[in-house]
Order: sequence, then structure tokens, then C-alpha cells
Amino acid sequence: MITSFLIALNCLIFICVNYLNFSSLNFNVILGLNLFFFQEYLWQILTSIFMHGNWTHLILNMIVLYQFGLILEKFLGSLKFLFLYLVGGMICSLLSIFYIYLSFDGTFVNIVGASGAICVLMGYYAFINKHAAKGLLVAILLMSFAPIIMGIKIAWYAHIFGFVCGYMLAKFRVIK
Repeated sequence: MITSFLIALNCLIFICVNYLNFSSLNFNVILGLNLFFFQEYLWQILTSIFMHGNWTHLILNMIVLYQFGLILEKFLGSLKFLFLYLVGGMICSLLSIFYIYLSFDGTFVNIVGASGAICVLMGYYAFINKHAAKGLLVAILLMSFAPIIMGIKIAWYAHIFGFVCGYMLAKFRVIK
């Protein structure tokens, strides 16, 4: 199952990056998504999807990945599901890095997490299940803006980009 593999991979990467001593390398900056992308760190649009800020971030993302991953992997099949997750996540990363470039005026911002790719899954599911669409839209808005109200810095725009991207990929039958 691809969903289980993605969850295991996210957990393994989190443990390796945070608990193994890799000398002075800062993997959060090298593998996270930031303005180094424009200095030929092109892998960041993929690797940032597998990075997480802390245990809570990882666990919450993996719960939602499990929930929507199982449904969509069954609906699409394993390879199409993997394609949706990775390609959708990378499109979301690209939109996010250009948003950072245009909005943060050179301030260093480092995006980590599977949230954008997971929101792609939620957007895709919102299109194929119209009864769930309104609830999912509310969930995206809450998970994007409630933390900001509480003073927690998150990449809310990655959630929005991901949801819209997933919805559009389903609407235009890019992955069916």
C-alpha cells in the first residue's frame, strides 16, 4: 500500500533528520522549501513534502494522510494515487515558493511538511464527493487560519494552493 509506505517514509525521514547526527548539515534548510530553491536547490519542491517541524506536525499530517490516502488509493489505484500525491504536492510547492518570493520581500521562510500534498488529496476528494466538499472547505480554512489566530506560524497558503490544485486536477480529469 502506497499510503502506508508514504507514512513510513515521512516518519523515517523525520527521525533521521532530527535524531541522527549528520555533522553540521542543516537538513531542514537544505531539504525544506525556501529561497535557496532559486539558487539551484530544485529538489526542494519534492523533499519539503517529507520534512516536518515537530512530532505534532508529523502526527497530525500522517493521520490526515492515512484517512484520505486510503480512500483515494482505493479509488484511483496505487500508481495514480502516488502520482496525484507527488505531482500535486510539487505543484503546491512551486506555487508556495513563488508566493514566498513575491510576498516576503527577501525574508527567510522555510516551508516543511506534507500539508500541501495532503490538501491536494482533500481537494481531489472534495470534487469527487460533493457531499463532503463544504465540510472539507471549512476544514481547510480552519486548519489554515485557526493556528495563525493562536499565534502559530504556518504556511496557510500551501493548504489553500493544495486544496485548489487537487480540486482542479480532479475537475479537469488530469488523474482519473
